[in-house]
Amino acid sequence: MKIGIFDSGIGGLSVLHEAYHYLPEQNYIFYADIEHVPYGLKTPEQILEYSIGITEFLLDKGVDAIVVACNTATSVAIKELRKRYNIPILGMEPAVKPAVEGTDKKRIMVIATPVTIREDKLKDLLHRVDEHHRVDLLPMPRLVEFAERAEFDSDEVLNYIKKQFEPYNMEEYCALVLGCTHFNYFKPAYRQIFGEETLLIDGNHGTVKHLAEVLGLKLSEAPDDVVEFNDIHKMLEKSKTDYFYSGKPITGETELERLRILHNRLEFVRKK
Repeated sequence: MKIGIFDSGIGGLSVLHEAYHYLPEQNYIFYADIEHVPYGLKTPEQILEYSIGITEFLLDKGVDAIVVACNTATSVAIKELRKRYNIPILGMEPAVKPAVEGTDKKRIMVIATPVTIREDKLKDLLHRVDEHHRVDLLPMPRLVEFAERAEFDSDEVLNYIKKQFEPYNMEEYCALVLGCTHFNYFKPAYRQIFGEETLLIDGNHGTVKHLAEVLGLKLSEAPDDVVEFNDIHKMLEKSKTDYFYSGKPITGETELERLRILHNRLEFVRKK
């Protein structure tokens, strides 16, 4: 099958990379809308327009299903996309439910983009699952900017994260939910602040598992095998992926090498 995955930028690579672990035999098209990143600072009308355009692009490429690998686009556009197009379209939302159900009575922090926090989709989710009001919401828009620059471990990144968390007592939290696919790249920095006991939870595994269920696909029997790429050729051969930046195919060595480095970063942080 051919599966389309799109995001405002390179955050959605974290979903694609998880798919490499669990659905390695499928073909993929990855679309990063770098001309319009970050979605988290755009209007809902703009985000919907972008999402419709990308969906139609992917349909023209013959995909069998689409994953909206962007919490922000999901919160704004997923209902309209499903109404318009007769194809499985999966979205993402912050993994609040597994965080609430899988932890004790301590608090849970959800970090996301301003749009995701502002939209009704997350509010409705919290209303359904956060019965004891344990969840705090924190916008962290600059992490998208840092991720797009492939800046993950600098002093500026760590200082920004520390400053955002400064008003909160970290000892009160048992879980940190990553409500934006861009945020996965920064797991080592979160660990410096929250420590090893705090759960870091994202929606990537659940999304890929749900994708397999919807399409009737069998999950890999060896999902924990290392997926690293030593060179561009092996990345393209093994991943079976066509990459696009805002509709333009990525074929140049410089950009493909950047993607290879990002995939290897995601493999490095996957078990953090």
